[in-house]
Amino acid sequence: MEIHGLQERLLYTDTNSRLLRNDIVTLNKQRTAILAEVDNANFSWLHMKVCMVASIGFFTDAYDTFAINIASTMLGYVYRRHDNFQLNSSQSLGIKAASLLGNVFGQILFGWLGDVLGRKRVYGIELVVIIFATLSQALSGSGDAVSIVGVLVVWRFLMGVGIGGDYPLSAVISSEFSSARIRGRVMTAVFAAQGWGQFTAVLVAMVVVVAYKTSLVNDPYPNLPHVDYMWRLLIGLGCIPACIALYFRLTIPETPRFTMDIERNIVQAAQDVENILSTGKFYHNPDAIVQKVQIPRASRRDFIAYFSKWENGKVLLGTAYSWFALDVAFYGLGLNSSDVVTAIRCAHSSPQSAQDAYNILYNICFVNLILSVAGLIPGYWVSFLVIDWWGRKPIQLMGFSVLTVLFIIMASAYDRLVTLNSCLSTGQSASAVFVILYCLANFFMNFGPNTTTFVIPGEAFPTRYRSTAHGISAACGKIGAIIAQVGFAELVNGGDPHHHMRYLLGIFAVSMFTGILSTLLLPETRGRTLENVSNENQSTFVRGVAGTVAL
Repeated sequence: MEIHGLQERLLYTDTNSRLLRNDIVTLNKQRTAILAEVDNANFSWLHMKVCMVASIGFFTDAYDTFAINIASTMLGYVYRRHDNFQLNSSQSLGIKAASLLGNVFGQILFGWLGDVLGRKRVYGIELVVIIFATLSQALSGSGDAVSIVGVLVVWRFLMGVGIGGDYPLSAVISSEFSSARIRGRVMTAVFAAQGWGQFTAVLVAMVVVVAYKTSLVNDPYPNLPHVDYMWRLLIGLGCIPACIALYFRLTIPETPRFTMDIERNIVQAAQDVENILSTGKFYHNPDAIVQKVQIPRASRRDFIAYFSKWENGKVLLGTAYSWFALDVAFYGLGLNSSDVVTAIRCAHSSPQSAQDAYNILYNICFVNLILSVAGLIPGYWVSFLVIDWWGRKPIQLMGFSVLTVLFIIMASAYDRLVTLNSCLSTGQSASAVFVILYCLANFFMNFGPNTTTFVIPGEAFPTRYRSTAHGISAACGKIGAIIAQVGFAELVNGGDPHHHMRYLLGIFAVSMFTGILSTLLLPETRGRTLENVSNENQSTFVRGVAGTVAL
């Protein structure tokens, strides 16, 4: 292997002398050899460990984010029983958008920290934030100075910061450890845990509702005190997977690419590759002599210089806007599926008795389980099967195109669709056709842009900006999600949600169409090395040894 003997060669070089051209060529060859070891490695326990540890994080993220979808209905039963048992539009918006706003801050902050301090040093901190904020939500109370909604908004914002940090760190760690031919599947498997997290949130909600059935139906109406236990359990149980993952997050080794291209320590990176690929473990000798090399370094000037080139800037624009366009619809529906169920008349909006409260909660959980199993989860795993064969860009173009058509149909024929048949779980007037179209929309979001908008930013940028650029792209997505929540709140506040739903679906259609246009700016990353995608000349990437002047 070419990387053997690199340490002796570097230490032999006099850092006060001029470095010969052939020495620079050798250093670049050594760097290329190290990267080739990672890019051509067979699937191993290391890849499995990275995939599992990162996946648990996304499972937790999705659970904590989407559990509020059902919990908000329960909160209305407990704290708004004298006002139609529903949180008003401002309260619902605050609770749902708080975590999304926290995501924006977390994605930018942790994305930047991942490039400055290292993936390993930051990885796990975001889980500590999530655990603390989630537990605090479950134990929240209200008083004269602040309502329960105000307290929850604060804790959900903090939780959102932690969840946001998980996006760039998990994406970059899984991409930088993966070989080129399986990188798409590894990253998709990590992200697919989001579907299981969302499904589990609904499943836990149903279990809690059924477990409290006897107590709930015997509660004095309209007090319904046992619903207070239910939403706290639903939210608080989100701590468990995060606690399980925390230890393993702290044991993930630093990626060789960070060690080599940001810490500028090729010798340590060579040793790390040998150790990690052979044993799956990371060893660091604090007494080892460090000889840094001259390579492009992250700075404000270098950032502007790199992204001011259209070939690079258009990629960041494409990843950021594509994620924005997707999340307008993905979170517009995902965080309001209970309201959608009500709007298509699969459930009453408010209980008329304690028994009715149980029926409504059960029906909401039941329909959400169907939506999750029929659309969300299958979409992720179809992407997993084809992403390294078909490619990221074709999947994203196909997904946005199909979603545009589906939302146009749902918006234009909405009034007719929701009065055709009856909802199997409630017998209320609703449309099986609309539910099928809704499930197809969920399917093609995940077998489409929801997966690829996560994968592409983790591949398309140089190591020194990969985490930062992914964080920026993800943050733009959450800005789109916040806009969607504001739009949904205005819809509910404006009157009958059933009457205005078609306008929101029309907005989703426009958003999906613009996503097609932004996808055209993106490169195809399938099968390519991360360095090849970054649009930088790798043969002259190393310019010398720090402290020397290259010829």
